[in-house]
Amino acid sequence: MKRCNSERRLIVASLFTVLALVLLASGCRKEGGSTGSTGGASDAKSRLAEKAQRGEKIVVGFSQMENNGPWRIAETQSMRDEGAKRAAKYELLVTDAQGQTSKQVSDVEDLVARGVDVIFLAPREEQGFESAIQAAREKNIPVFMIDREVNGTAGQDFVTFIGSNFVDEGRRAGEWLAKQTNNKAGIVELTGTAGSSVARDRHDGFANAIKNFPDMKILTSQTGDFNRATGQKVMENIIQAHGKNITAVYAHSDEMALGAIQALKAAGMQPGKDVIVVSVDGEKAALEAIVRGEMNATVECNPRFGPVAFDTLEKYLRGETLPAKIINEDRFFDTSNAAQFVATAF
Repeated sequence: MKRCNSERRLIVASLFTVLALVLLASGCRKEGGSTGSTGGASDAKSRLAEKAQRGEKIVVGFSQMENNGPWRIAETQSMRDEGAKRAAKYELLVTDAQGQTSKQVSDVEDLVARGVDVIFLAPREEQGFESAIQAAREKNIPVFMIDREVNGTAGQDFVTFIGSNFVDEGRRAGEWLAKQTNNKAGIVELTGTAGSSVARDRHDGFANAIKNFPDMKILTSQTGDFNRATGQKVMENIIQAHGKNITAVYAHSDEMALGAIQALKAAGMQPGKDVIVVSVDGEKAALEAIVRGEMNATVECNPRFGPVAFDTLEKYLRGETLPAKIINEDRFFDTSNAAQFVATAF
């Protein structure tokens, strides 16, 4: 009987030991480092602060989706320029996904594997980056979203989003077009990259702005993938289908608008007169087209992210509370002011 009681006590003790180990392991996993959680963010900041105190440079990775147009080229150059200005404290590594979401995910994972301290991510699409961002979180590498958003929550999955208000850009374009056409137009909408937050938001803002005007009709909405050549080709096909019913073009980017202008001219139509053209970005070529009378207006989307990105990082390192979104102030260009800003446009 004594031996049985002893065996029972041994079994109970063993069970308590196993339970304690399980709870301890669970607790360790729970504390493990999301950059958005209190512990994870604190760990990341402490690590970077200690590195700075030792006089070591903070390595910043910038994951760019592509560099195939004026807007992206200007954004990348702005990041490089600002990194160079702050070279005493930071080292900037830049990757180019060449327009491929799968490659960009790999780029981010590679930056994590290379041991960068911070990541600025300009995501091509809204979905697909969950595993890459999780990999960064597990290494206590803070991730900042630049100019486009991903699925996730600021302060948990990533630090914050820095960019323009894309819904507002679409709204401003729609309200302007409604006034210019007396609330009556046959509209072609050239949308941006399918699956991107910017394409969705610019569509929603525009659609909401014109929804109370039944004579403002979107004849068709097709993607031009933010590309001039693609925008021109798509517009050529749309002209064949809708012809003279087209009285306005709303493009999600200047590059697509400029492509559409070439298609309209080739079809014997007069962009800027027969067909009102409004776009988003504010690039130099668009402002020049407004001055020539071939484009009517463009909502600025400022690509010069370098200063605000690094300023935001500095605030993060100082322990300041950051909002979920940091929104750039953007201007509006039309015939009244385009010539004034051509020289300083990107």
